[in-house]
Amino acid sequence: MSLRHAVLGLLSSGPASGYDLLKIFELSLANVWPATQSQLYSELGRLADAGFVAVAAEGPRGRKEYAITDAGRAELRHWMTEVEPTPFNRSDMLLRVFFLGELDAEEARAYLRGRAEAADRRHRGLAELREVVAKGDDPLSVYGLMALEWGLRFAAVQRDWAAWAERELDRIRTPEDRREDQG
Repeated sequence: MSLRHAVLGLLSSGPASGYDLLKIFELSLANVWPATQSQLYSELGRLADAGFVAVAAEGPRGRKEYAITDAGRAELRHWMTEVEPTPFNRSDMLLRVFFLGELDAEEARAYLRGRAEAADRRHRGLAELREVVAKGDDPLSVYGLMALEWGLRFAAVQRDWAAWAERELDRIRTPEDRREDQG
C-alpha cells in the first residue's frame, strides 16, 4: 500500500484538509499505514500535481481543503482492483530470532519477552481505539474496524508467539549440557 492510495481512499469519503487527514490517519490508519505530517503534506502536493486531488476550498491561514478528482477515483479503483497487494516477506524482528544463538540465554529471553510486551502494548492500544471506531456506522468506520480487528488479532498472535518462543529456549542444549551427558 502506498501513502498515495491511503490519502485517495480517505478523500473518497469527502474533502478534507491536510490537518483533518492527519487526524483521521491517527484514528484509523495508524496501525495499517502510519504517516507523518510532512509525508502527508508532501503527498498531497504530489497528488495535486498528478491531477488526483484538487483544492476544493481555501480558508484562513492558508488552510486548504482537498477533494479527490475523477482521475483520483480511477487511480484508487485501479489500485484496489488490479494491483496485487505486496506481501510482507521481510521482518527484521524474525531475522534477529534466527541469530538469537549469538546471545546468552538471558539476553535471548529478554529479546523475546520484549517482543511479547511490545505486542501486548500494541494490542491494548488498538483495543482502546476499537472503542472509538466501533461507535461509527459510516463506511470508513465499518471498514476501519475490520482493519483494526486484523491488527488486534495480529498483535495477539505476535504476543502469544513470543511467549511460546521464550518457553522453547528451555529445549536448547548448550555445549556444556552435551559435555555433561558424555561425562
